[in-house]
Amino acid sequence: MKKEDILIYACVIIGAGIGLSFDHAIPGVLIGLGIGYLLKTLFFNQKSE
Repeated sequence: MKKEDILIYACVIIGAGIGLSFDHAIPGVLIGLGIGYLLKTLFFNQKSE
């Protein structure tokens, strides 16, 4: 498992937890997934030269 994947999984789990507190888990998971991919591209952006 890569470090990038762990970041995405963590954001999805956090988003699901926040979504469950508002009784809407699926939108929370999707928002967490989107935030995870954004953070992945910001932190692990590898430029090929």
